[in-house]
Amino acid sequence: MIVVTYHDDLNEVQGDPALAALLGESSAAAPFDRLAWWRNLVETCNMFPLIAVARDGNHRAVMALLRHGRSISPLANWYSFRVRPVFSSGANNAVLLTEMAADLAGQAPHIELAPLPDENGEASLLEACFRKAGWTVFREQCDVNHVLHLKGRSYADYLAGRPGPLRTTLKRKAGKVSVELFDHFDADAWTAYEAVYAQSWKPSEGSPAFLRRFAEEEGAAGRLRMALARHEGAPVAAQFWTVEGGTAFIHKLAHTEASKPLSPGTTLSAALFERVIDRDGVQLVDFGTGNDGYKRDWMEEVRPRFRLRMFRAKYPGNWPAIAKLVLRRLAPGAKHG
Repeated sequence: MIVVTYHDDLNEVQGDPALAALLGESSAAAPFDRLAWWRNLVETCNMFPLIAVARDGNHRAVMALLRHGRSISPLANWYSFRVRPVFSSGANNAVLLTEMAADLAGQAPHIELAPLPDENGEASLLEACFRKAGWTVFREQCDVNHVLHLKGRSYADYLAGRPGPLRTTLKRKAGKVSVELFDHFDADAWTAYEAVYAQSWKPSEGSPAFLRRFAEEEGAAGRLRMALARHEGAPVAAQFWTVEGGTAFIHKLAHTEASKPLSPGTTLSAALFERVIDRDGVQLVDFGTGNDGYKRDWMEEVRPRFRLRMFRAKYPGNWPAIAKLVLRRLAPGAKHG
């Protein structure tokens, strides 16, 4: 018998041994699937969670959600590369997720999930299960994810395949800055990172407290890979990566506007790629979401990210949004996910 429950207290989630194991340090495949990530969102970003759990014996399906009035969205923010359901090994994913989708109708008449991956069928499974549970579902591509599959290559092999202008820049500018790598959290290095970011082209940091706590936790776990570039002793570029499960995640990178002629970001990226490929032995590098041009120099594959908009069609408050989405689908040249 499948039972669906909801939790707004993460200590309740921790109190279920099967759930705690599924969302713990040793089981999660990425930061975004861990209870620690969700706790950080709740405690530093003032989010009020709705953790949906479908239980069938020792099997679990979990979705970290967030309630907004009559709507539900993922428990996530701009630092989340993607959102997806998490399943225990051996679970009947489709059955558990369909039961959860049916039960969620009693929580809200509208659910929107993004950015969803589909390389392992996540978005397609959610779409099918919510449709089966009686929801009206609209799917669209909302973003892209740049990744690199190493396929056994060394750093030297990988670098030889980079675009000529990038390799030329590395040869010309590599000696212009000094590089320091960290695999633990260093308060002075983090202060330098924040100073660089404040002088960069990037918008103000969305949640500095969230990011610092994440860096501290990843450093304590041995997963942090951070780098600073200095010119004449002053920090001019910084990058923040993490490594786990054979994947390197590129979370943040920035350089000061004044240092742009030195190309310190290119030098830092090369140093970190060499570290994670040759020393950490990763087989995948994930550059997160966004279609920034510089990502194409380093990455070799672009994966789509999707948005699902789900409605209970009998709820009158949903009718204008459903009509608008239907008309958009019928428009000439409309693209669908």
